Amino acid sequence: MGKRTQAQRDAMTVEIGYALVTGAFLAGGLFALCAAPVLLLDLAGGTARGVLAVAATAAVLGFVTRVVRVLWRFGNGARAVRPDAPFPPGGSGPR
Repeated sequence: MGKRTQAQRDAMTVEIGYALVTGAFLAGGLFALCAAPVLLLDLAGGTARGVLAVAATAAVLGFVTRVVRVLWRFGNGARAVRPDAPFPPGGSGPR
């Protein structure tokens, strides 16, 4: 593995930050969505704990999945296409 340039290190830092922030938003949304029945249906006791455990599990899985997916795509070189880039061979142009 060769030495990375400052621009490559900066891009990796930004991508990690992006992955963590979007993963946190996704986790919060999943937790709120899955835990909503506890508040809306006024659940208590073991049922409420079970629903909150499922909500926490969904949040953690969503966070990890989002972070891994973003960083995996970054590591594999998936980049946004520049507006001035030519269309790929055999690809269709703008519609």
